[in-house]
Amino acid sequence: MKKIVLGLSALCIVAFTSCKDDAASKVNSENVAVAAERDANAGNFPVMELDKMVHDFGTIENGTPVETIFKYTNTGNSMLVVSNIKSTCGCTVPSNYTKEVAPGETGQFTVKFNGKGNGKVSKSLTMTTNTEKGTEVVKITAMVNNPNAAQNTAVKTNPLSTSATKTSTQPGHEGHNHD
Repeated sequence: MKKIVLGLSALCIVAFTSCKDDAASKVNSENVAVAAERDANAGNFPVMELDKMVHDFGTIENGTPVETIFKYTNTGNSMLVVSNIKSTCGCTVPSNYTKEVAPGETGQFTVKFNGKGNGKVSKSLTMTTNTEKGTEVVKITAMVNNPNAAQNTAVKTNPLSTSATKTSTQPGHEGHNHD
């Protein structure tokens, strides 16, 4: 029994040392260089600086479409990638965004708001990026002047009224009347 265990041990030692020699000869030096560069830059994220975090449209009339541009600069040392921009609701539409921004360069995106609602309206837009944080959030605000809102409020509060107005209770849909 001892001879069998000793023989198997010797066979394993020979197999492991022969595999080590073959593995070293199969390493591609180009792959080693690429991996070393990747590892050196692993903590080197791009840095996004926005020209503004909030844009206030001021007072607008209900139904008046408005738009603004948000600009962002890559102050980091690696390529900034913006993979997506989405808003809290369909009344705010981000478009035309710069997807890749080299270090020191500037990108931008346009935000269009349909201007509907009543009173103070605030919407958030979330940018998905390859920064260390992963997302950046900007906001738009407006004071929407809606003269018809007083009539809708009277209809809602008048118990003798037969017509009813539905309002949204979903987060981010403040000021949206759904008649």
